[in-house]
Amino acid sequence: MNKVIDPRDAIRRVKDGASIMMGGFGLCGIPENLIRLLADSGVKNLTVMSNNAGVSDFGIGLLLQNGQVRKMVGTYIGENNLLERMILEKTIEIELNPQGTFAERIRAGGAGIGGFFTPTGVGTLIADGKETRVINGREYVLESPLRADLAFIKAWKGDPMGNLVYRRTTRNFNPVMATAADFVIAEVEQIVKVGDLDPDAIVTPGIFIDAIFQGETYEKRIEKRTVAK
Repeated sequence: MNKVIDPRDAIRRVKDGASIMMGGFGLCGIPENLIRLLADSGVKNLTVMSNNAGVSDFGIGLLLQNGQVRKMVGTYIGENNLLERMILEKTIEIELNPQGTFAERIRAGGAGIGGFFTPTGVGTLIADGKETRVINGREYVLESPLRADLAFIKAWKGDPMGNLVYRRTTRNFNPVMATAADFVIAEVEQIVKVGDLDPDAIVTPGIFIDAIFQGETYEKRIEKRTVAK
């Protein structure tokens, strides 16, 4: 099955009020072409689930600038001073998770698990209003799974069937998010012929991918550059 599409057609699936998982860690491995197209689309009231929002003038920051995001679900604010200001001014809803809990909530959503108990967050604001339980003498808090209407993910190489290979740390949240959304769009740097990918190197099988395209441009920005003297 050939799943290669025009990314503009994929973006048309996004409606006002949609929830979208977006892969990446900071600016590493983000679906920057999809985000750019989404910023131009004008859809609004989005719930965005991403580890963090990167920086204020790139990636998810473009959506924040446009006022397209109603709620952010993630693990920290990072280098995004725009998101920080929006939180303080109460112009956006925020749901912060411990990073491991965030990853496990997505994995649970993809695996069909109804929830899980974790000791992380017990006795903090994270546990407010949630069920707790003592297991083997230790207190745990119940966390719910995360799923989304769509997932925007980024990979290094893919084939027309949607099989994906990632490159180093750009792998981060992309594979797990590919399992936890109703419609998954993958942008890749290269589309190769079916059979060209080493089967042992494929991380995300095509069964999880609904659409794939080759990105036009990649800036691959670095959040905070450190250079040796």
